[in-house]
Amino acid sequence: MPLEQRRLTYPEVGATAGALPDGYDHLVRSRTIGTGDAVFHAAAERLMGWEMHRSAGIDVRPTAQRAAVGARVLLRLGWGVLRIGAACEVVLVLDEPRRQGFAYGTLDGHPERGEELFCLERRDDDTVVLGITAFSRPAAWWAAAGAPAARRVQERVTQRYLGSVL
Repeated sequence: MPLEQRRLTYPEVGATAGALPDGYDHLVRSRTIGTGDAVFHAAAERLMGWEMHRSAGIDVRPTAQRAAVGARVLLRLGWGVLRIGAACEVVLVLDEPRRQGFAYGTLDGHPERGEELFCLERRDDDTVVLGITAFSRPAAWWAAAGAPAARRVQERVTQRYLGSVL
């Protein structure tokens, strides 16, 4: 199915910005990536332009050069016949002087249902922190059958994101 015809697969759109919904696995991770305005702006450019994802080893095929509400992206992980495609739509953008980021939600065909938020924050002490918040549950039968392995993959990819924002 073409990316533009796919629909969001969960009703709690935007929930990564607040209390995470019941009935899903939750993931909340963060890492201090540096200090100061230059670090914050450089990291925001990489995040909003999909470079953080690419640096984490994800094949990124977005419909827009920068993350924007309504933009869609096909994320592909793996190689050859083991390559998994994950279609998402940006559902939230943070564009504040001390916070930048976005959340995307799963579309039809994604092996999971849920949402993931990537948020850069420049705190009062000038440290710059990347936070990742997600809620998800299996959507595909094979994702449900391999749920423990899928959680490990999600944790590994999250750690790669946290290490690749700069």
